[in-house]
Amino acid sequence: MNVMTWNVQWCRGVDQRVDPARIASEAKRIADFDVLCLQEIADNFPDPDLGGSAGEDQFAVLATLLPGYTAVPGVAVDQPAKNGRRRRFGNMIFSRLPVKQVYRHLLPYPCDPGVPGMPRMAIEAVVAAPLGDVRVITTHLEYYSALQRMAQTEAIRTIYADGYAHARDGRITMDDGGPFHTFVRPKWTVITGDFNFEPHAPEHRRMLAPFDGGTPALHDAWEVMHPSGPHPATFCIYQKTDPGGGELHCDFIFLGGGLDSRVRDVAVDQQTQASDHQPVVVTLDV
Repeated sequence: MNVMTWNVQWCRGVDQRVDPARIASEAKRIADFDVLCLQEIADNFPDPDLGGSAGEDQFAVLATLLPGYTAVPGVAVDQPAKNGRRRRFGNMIFSRLPVKQVYRHLLPYPCDPGVPGMPRMAIEAVVAAPLGDVRVITTHLEYYSALQRMAQTEAIRTIYADGYAHARDGRITMDDGGPFHTFVRPKWTVITGDFNFEPHAPEHRRMLAPFDGGTPALHDAWEVMHPSGPHPATFCIYQKTDPGGGELHCDFIFLGGGLDSRVRDVAVDQQTQASDHQPVVVTLDV
């Protein structure tokens, strides 16, 4: 099972051209992915709101460009627009494996006076892999506010731990096909995204910290596969955010529920320039 995560910068490349078709083509070139997790998908944000965009509904466009995949959108920003429509910004999961239940988790947005920020969310899809179901979660944490980013890190840990408790101790209480129908949660968990923190940051340490109550710790997939190797850069390789700015390492894949023992490979594609971020791919024996 190949899982790719990629912040696609509203489908804008280093050349400043917005092209959803290029994103879909590059993703397929880089990996034969079973599950694709994307961040920064936009709808109705025309230039100059988002540079280079025509305001296209990228949630819909990308779904048409990836036939054979179930498209699961996750909207974090939902605002009124001048043209009378809503404008939306968020994440997406695409899966060619059968998708079971989907969960959309709004992340904390504590007030941090004077610091820019926007609502954030995590989208979760339970997919049916050959050897068992897997929770796939993707998110995009706050860039500017350290206060919000740490609160969101804690929330991601809670989302993982709550789901694990359901997998371990949950019981089927209703199976009538109604809204109270119980869906069994799997223990295997993949958490991907642009976390906007570095491998040495306190948020990264917190992600890997032990849990109370028997929930197994999360593992950084790159560190599982390359325990003595530094993380490759995944941001600002080609497009710098400020003069003299350096490369960053903020796109991660974390594994939970014992899935760290099933890592076959982890890779970062540092060649593509279809976004300002680089995609990360993990291969799992599931």
